[in-house]
Amino acid sequence: MNFGATILDADGLTLSIDEKAFFREADPFGFILFARNIDTPDQVYGLCCEMRDAVGRDAPITIDQEGGRVQRLRGPTWTEHLPPLDFVQRAGDNAERAMYLRHRHIAYELKALSIDSNCAPMVDIIVKQTHDFLRNRCYGTSPADIALLGRAAANGMLDGGVLPVLKHIPGHGRTDLDSHYDLPRVDVSLDTLRETDFAPFRALNDLPMGMTAHVVYEAVDEVPATLSRDTMTLIRDEIGFDGLIMTDDIGMKALRGTVDQIARRSLEAGCDVILHCNAPLASRITSANAAGPMSDTAQRRAEAALAARRTPDDIDIVDLNAELEALLGGDV
Repeated sequence: MNFGATILDADGLTLSIDEKAFFREADPFGFILFARNIDTPDQVYGLCCEMRDAVGRDAPITIDQEGGRVQRLRGPTWTEHLPPLDFVQRAGDNAERAMYLRHRHIAYELKALSIDSNCAPMVDIIVKQTHDFLRNRCYGTSPADIALLGRAAANGMLDGGVLPVLKHIPGHGRTDLDSHYDLPRVDVSLDTLRETDFAPFRALNDLPMGMTAHVVYEAVDEVPATLSRDTMTLIRDEIGFDGLIMTDDIGMKALRGTVDQIARRSLEAGCDVILHCNAPLASRITSANAAGPMSDTAQRRAEAALAARRTPDDIDIVDLNAELEALLGGDV
């Protein structure tokens, strides 16, 4: 039986009886954690165990731990990281090595909690109109440099036993709207997109998982990438990404329609799995029922992604942090 074509979240610090029953029935491919799910290390570890027990397997559990504004594990219990752009600028010529160490450190903290995936690297490019919700989460303005830093981040996580999720395919940087609230549109030519926005994703097309952008690329289609068969075909055939593709959260206001309609349209367009979070349980049940089990092709990609999980290499975290501090000229 194929996994359910969903990645889902929980309401609190532990699973409710209803959530356990739902997850057992829906068998989601994986789970995602948010700040409301985070208290102490023992509690987070216990929640991860509950989630996996509910589906009866070692399901992947992901999180947004980019650093800066977007990180769910916060100080003083866990490390507070600079926003990615500030970090890259501070590291200067040492940015590639520093980015690897930063994400190896992130993986170290995640893996200790039994979290084995992270929604990073984010290789969206900065342009003049990049919206503030995204700008300091980016790595820079040069597609080649962004790809280099994205590869370093991904390698740091993979070496630490954490699966990276490449986002937001095929590029969210050239937008002046926040897709949590509005539908962004990109009106530049396909040639420009190929040379800039798409380039870092093409360079990292071998990563095991990716996440879509809720963005309309007018040179390709008139509907958001998540719902666009033409854009998803471009991602697969031209960008060459054959990893598991999850949607960005289908509850975001960039997408119009009911959650069951959006779930079905996303999968019909070519996404492998829908991400539905920050919604009432009844809404998550509706989307999971609409999504159903993964297609055979999606199941193959899911199994390949899980096979990319590694046993973490041995590190001395004290030495790692000392090297990182030296590269940054101060605190991590």
